[in-house]
Amino acid sequence: MVLHMLFQIPLLVLAGWILTTALPRRFCKAVAPWNAYGISGILLASLTGSVWMLPRMLDAAVDDFSIALVKWISVPFLIGMPLALSWPRAGFVVRGVFLLELIATAFRLGWLYLVSPVRLCNSYLLDDQQRLGWLLLAIGVVAVLFLAWQLLWGHIEVRHLDK
Repeated sequence: MVLHMLFQIPLLVLAGWILTTALPRRFCKAVAPWNAYGISGILLASLTGSVWMLPRMLDAAVDDFSIALVKWISVPFLIGMPLALSWPRAGFVVRGVFLLELIATAFRLGWLYLVSPVRLCNSYLLDDQQRLGWLLLAIGVVAVLFLAWQLLWGHIEVRHLDK
């Protein structure tokens, strides 16, 4: 379960991000008006990511090859690529909201996986679920500390888009 959620899915997102470099400039320019300030792409990535965080979808991806294939296609193309196209266009507030929601989701899922007395994913054991819960909580804490460090002592780059 840890490998599935914390390695496989992020690596698929990274693959989609890297695939964006192979897109023709014409495509990026055509998508730009639709993705003003990166909001549409980040929203698409967030909604798609929410689907793949559901325990039911994790089970389905393990048990059914067609669902696994959908995951292997949708995560790079509907999470990784939209994030890569949107992140540079997103302003400070949009990025902040996205990161805070990502951290909150890590805390919510970590807590859920820890306190649930039953397995939420039938394909994984209860101790796998609890291990993932602890790791998600740890990731949330590290992310909060990193963002606090950046806000207090780091440099935050604010980009202004010229139209």
